[in-house]
Amino acid sequence: MTKKTLAVVCGGGGFIGGHLVAHLRATGQYRVRSVDIKPASQWFQRFDDVDNLVLDLGRRDAATIAVEGAAVVYNLAADMGGMGFIENNKALCMLSVLINTHLLMAAKDAGVKKFFYASSACVYNAGKQLVTDNPGLAEGDAYPAQPEDGYGWEKLFSERMCRHFYEDFGLDVRVARFHNVYGPNGTYDGGREKAPAAISRKVQEAVRTNRLAIDIWGDGEQTRSFTYIDDCIEGIERLMRSDVREPINLGSSEMVSINQLVSIVEGIAGVTLTRSYDLSAPKGVRGRNSDNTLIRQLLDWEPSTSLRDGLARTYQWIGAELDAGAAGRPRVAA
Repeated sequence: MTKKTLAVVCGGGGFIGGHLVAHLRATGQYRVRSVDIKPASQWFQRFDDVDNLVLDLGRRDAATIAVEGAAVVYNLAADMGGMGFIENNKALCMLSVLINTHLLMAAKDAGVKKFFYASSACVYNAGKQLVTDNPGLAEGDAYPAQPEDGYGWEKLFSERMCRHFYEDFGLDVRVARFHNVYGPNGTYDGGREKAPAAISRKVQEAVRTNRLAIDIWGDGEQTRSFTYIDDCIEGIERLMRSDVREPINLGSSEMVSINQLVSIVEGIAGVTLTRSYDLSAPKGVRGRNSDNTLIRQLLDWEPSTSLRDGLARTYQWIGAELDAGAAGRPRVAA
């Protein structure tokens, strides 16, 4: 690959996509095109020396325009959010299948050399996520299929489509199953935010208002692992440099309960909050963690940023965003 090589990041106006665009731009290895459905003013990160396109990739003609001349395509585009969004918007989540379908078709026709698909830990069988002490979900645990309704089904179906585009048409695909990616320059309010950002915002607001209380969805004992954005980007690039075409976990194996997550953010802020629990709120599966055996074996690497360190950076960034909003300056769109 040379500087003349065009890399296209679909979903480049989003959280992970924006960080990937910033990374590819910084390496100087590619010409970069960033594509997103949101108005450019609402992109999380936008660079003037990148070819920025506002397109609805659910349309076949838009996908053709997006990948024209590309050697590498990264598909991170999807209508998604945290558990509150995906549990209440199953049809919208399923419609993201149009994005991957049209991008695969357009990539095949354009002679794209490599294609990356961002999948999710939501593909895993719900029957293996019933207890908080989850031993870790290995890649084979996606079958027999019983994924998260809506969002998980779309991701699992799209994984299979990527596989068959490689088998039938020779499109060189890579698939990563993301586990709860978080960090600066992402959604932290508005209903699509995930737990690390939501809790960081809530603690910031509690400190600022001196109302030292926090509302937690569920009983707080549900467990997850959370992956810092820098590890996610490094994992994507390591996978793209490899010959691994099977879906692979891209997540931290540092599992915590939501109560423990709150405690970490309280420690960063130097406060102790009164906790109340909303048992009627969306809470997802009981326990989910990433089994990193395969990624260590195939890539000789795994995410290593500690949750404490990643949350400290995220908490600081959200605080700066709230300061900017209070001062009347533009804020990153949610």
